[in-house]
Amino acid sequence: MTRQPQLSLSSIELRAHKLADLATRCLIDEARLSPKPGLVDARGSGAHQDLTLALMERSARSLTPTFHALALNSWNRPADVALRQQVGRLGREGEQQMMQATGGVNTHRGAIWAMGLLVSASAMLVGEGDAQQVAQTAARLANLPDDAAPKSFSKGLRATQRYRVPGAREEAQQGFPHIIQLALPQLCRSREAGAGDTEAQLDALMAIMTSLSDTCVLSRAGLEGLTVMQNGARAVLVGGGVQHAEGRQALAALDARMLSLNASPGGAADLLAATLFLDRSSRLTF
Repeated sequence: MTRQPQLSLSSIELRAHKLADLATRCLIDEARLSPKPGLVDARGSGAHQDLTLALMERSARSLTPTFHALALNSWNRPADVALRQQVGRLGREGEQQMMQATGGVNTHRGAIWAMGLLVSASAMLVGEGDAQQVAQTAARLANLPDDAAPKSFSKGLRATQRYRVPGAREEAQQGFPHIIQLALPQLCRSREAGAGDTEAQLDALMAIMTSLSDTCVLSRAGLEGLTVMQNGARAVLVGGGVQHAEGRQALAALDARMLSLNASPGGAADLLAATLFLDRSSRLTF
């Protein structure tokens, strides 16, 4: 890859702002996307009692300074322990800012991890990497140690241990396979088949849900909920996706079933937002 010539601090600052604004827009667009099974969207709060679309949007905007700091501090840097620990510190500070903005409600903790790594990786590649290169760079960063990371277990980590499945940490360390191998290809296929943006994004979400061990679902509804999610998402795609009547009917059935189980695929939603970021960042002009 050909590196850009040395840039002024103001030029790097501008590029960091563009990456941060893009990451924020992707989180907001994911939240607004409708209809999503069990998730907050433009229709309502899904399976959540403490979340609203307005809260999700406020949370996303509170993270813009964090994404900007991640991009600025990662610009044209190699993946090493020093950067990994700096990224971890900035992410945890961003989480605190998010909690202040939401009154203590965890809206985007998982998204900070996934999106934060991808913003950093894109900046490490000075905005020149394609989706796979950015994901692989993020994986190198995610595999490095962060000694300052908290030792307490989140609900997601407890679910990965209880059910012996990979979680958000492993997804990043493996180079985001659910994005690179499933979501982005489905996004392209749906677009080529004539789907609109909303339909293609919903299909990409379904592609993620077909195989993701979503710890949000596991925490709320156990293995039954995970099986319902995966099988229901497959039915949507087998039905031709959301642009076809059969696919839409399968999506409505999945939504009703997820609500009955009080299950919300928050992990899949985080990866969809990250999918949108990788899809759009490859076309971002600086």
